[in-house]
Amino acid sequence: MSAVASLAGVLDRLPGSRRFTATPRSRTVRILGTHGVPANYGGFETAAENVALFLRDQGWRVVVYCQVPGTGPVTEDVWNGLERVLIPVDREGWLGTSQFDWLSITHAAKHRDVCLTFGYNTAVFNVVQRVLGIPNVINMDGIEWSRARWGKLRQAILYTNERIACFVGNHLVADHPVIETYLHTRAPARKVSTVTYGGPTVLDAPTDVVEAHGLTPGRYLTLIARPIPENTILEIVQGFSARPRGVELVVLGGYKPDEDAYHRAVVEAAGPEVRFVGGIYDPAATAALRFHSLGYVHGHTVGGTNPSLVEALGAGNPVIAHDNAYNRWVAGDAALYFRTAADVDARVGELVASPETAARLGAAARVRHASEFTWEHVAGQYEQLLLPYLGPDGRRGVTAGMADTHETGGMPVVQTAGTTGSEQS
Repeated sequence: MSAVASLAGVLDRLPGSRRFTATPRSRTVRILGTHGVPANYGGFETAAENVALFLRDQGWRVVVYCQVPGTGPVTEDVWNGLERVLIPVDREGWLGTSQFDWLSITHAAKHRDVCLTFGYNTAVFNVVQRVLGIPNVINMDGIEWSRARWGKLRQAILYTNERIACFVGNHLVADHPVIETYLHTRAPARKVSTVTYGGPTVLDAPTDVVEAHGLTPGRYLTLIARPIPENTILEIVQGFSARPRGVELVVLGGYKPDEDAYHRAVVEAAGPEVRFVGGIYDPAATAALRFHSLGYVHGHTVGGTNPSLVEALGAGNPVIAHDNAYNRWVAGDAALYFRTAADVDARVGELVASPETAARLGAAARVRHASEFTWEHVAGQYEQLLLPYLGPDGRRGVTAGMADTHETGGMPVVQTAGTTGSEQS
């Protein structure tokens, strides 16, 4: 018996739910790797939801795997026209994520539909799809293993899984041209495409959230980021607090100065015009805060295209961003750039003192967002990546064994270089 047949037999004996009944010629994709829909956790889930809804509107049958707390059997339902496979997991953290990913992959493998996987943290499990010849397009996220906050052991696990994903994925999605260039050192260039994150276009928003926090529209800047050193929050707060501004800096996120030394340093560096308003996870609320702000301060130094920066562009925000290749490509001429706390001091002063500069940056933000970061544009690129893997029956193409569609000349490469919640916690 072949290895493929043996693995198929094992999968058939694994516990799982009844199979969905697909129409014979439906275009079907199964989305794995996120907590599921509706999106409640951050950028990855938001991206998966928007791509799923776009594909639904284009006539696809979309099946999304969703992690739910607790124990019990796998169940199925429908949310906004998306079929959901609800997999209960009673563990938290990486162990729970690993359990969920394994159960999702083995369930999906029984159906042999094209897969779209967000993330590579458990790519070792994606060997299942590769051995069975099930096409799998993998969003490779950022260079996650390089983040010091994970610690040496988790960095090693992520590094290993990144290498595995580059081998077993039929096509790899980078969210930024810098990430694509990096992936070229891990996989053939023909196997990698840049597809960014999207964000909504915000043309109006109510002021009730702004007023509820005692803020005045146009008289504050926003900062929305996870409170960790690589997001340069301390430098931003120090630079902003260097002198009186006449405007406030509104910092979103869960700060625990009694428990975390970095949080404590940020809070202690803050002047009287810095406001810590806690975590705000309602997308409509964060959109309103952005829309009515004077501008957005973005300190991320790693990670490719950041959803929070994209959403700021979609709200027409003038941006003050950390000066690195990631942010410069995303924001372009919609931002003023900084590297040090002294730079922040100068850039904030420049923005506050010049309504003309604010207007110029805001207009550039809308142009940049419209050119690259609408969900219609982003999700359309995902569809173009998935379509070539569909066979004559509309379900999946043939990727026998370890073969790759690219290697047989069948896959066009998308060359276009094209959140909210977890960014604060």
